[in-house]
Amino acid sequence: MQKVSIPTLNGQNVTLAAVIHQPANFDASQKYPVIVVAHPGGGVKEQASGLYAKKLAEQGLLAIAFDASFQGESTGEPRQLENPYIRTEDVSAVVDYLTTQTYVDTDRIGAMGICAGGGYTANAAINDRRIKAIATVSAVNIGQMFRNGWENTVKDADALPYIAHGSQARTSDASGTQLATLPLAPMREEDAPNEELREAWEYYHTPRAQHANAPGFMTARSLPQIITYDAYHKAEAFLTQPILTVAGSVAGSKWMSDDLLARAASTDKQMHVIEGANHMSLYDKQPYVDEAVSVLAQFFQTRL
Repeated sequence: MQKVSIPTLNGQNVTLAAVIHQPANFDASQKYPVIVVAHPGGGVKEQASGLYAKKLAEQGLLAIAFDASFQGESTGEPRQLENPYIRTEDVSAVVDYLTTQTYVDTDRIGAMGICAGGGYTANAAINDRRIKAIATVSAVNIGQMFRNGWENTVKDADALPYIAHGSQARTSDASGTQLATLPLAPMREEDAPNEELREAWEYYHTPRAQHANAPGFMTARSLPQIITYDAYHKAEAFLTQPILTVAGSVAGSKWMSDDLLARAASTDKQMHVIEGANHMSLYDKQPYVDEAVSVLAQFFQTRL
């Protein structure tokens, strides 16, 4: 395991903090395929993305988990900004770094993400042909989630108040000293509308997986960008790389994995459904994670 800093060229003057997980008997004089692993919205590399990177390395793959711009140990102001366009760019910024490393086979770079990180990974692959294969775990298209609700029960137009709220947050931010914030997961157990999202509270705010760098909220000024963002924009034309989606059979978010596969132009696309798992199960529950990693490792080993 090696910690690295990645200066980005995205115009935000941000340096990403990342951890490279190396397979056993790693030899820097050789060339390896590598997997970029993006974390959920509100997460950090010490949580789900780092767990998957570690387990992929145990399967013989080089993997790198990183903190998004403005979050975790990465630099950038304002803190906890969740700008989906920059988060997508972060994936390509990590690829930029990897292309400079002599031990990376630049023709065999893959990427995966968990939750919103899965949506950002898909968007990055649409934009960046250096990414040769992608996978998602409990994929979330963050724009769809905020527009249409956790279970796709809200019409786009009914999300307009969120844009108004985010717009007003920008006004208050401009005149105040403390930025307005909004939860990315329930901040209190009693705020959770269902058991699945109660688990999101548990993951981020109890010893299950809480981390000091993952406060569980974002800047409210992120809302106007998020509501109008589509992580799968133009997937019908440009998302031609091999795709694997992994989703729980009882995940309220599964429809976003279904939508990705339906829209992608790729002729090599598949879903692996983990029976009995919900959205949060795939973050850290061992039997489910182990099953996910086994199919992810096989997918990347055969597609890269």
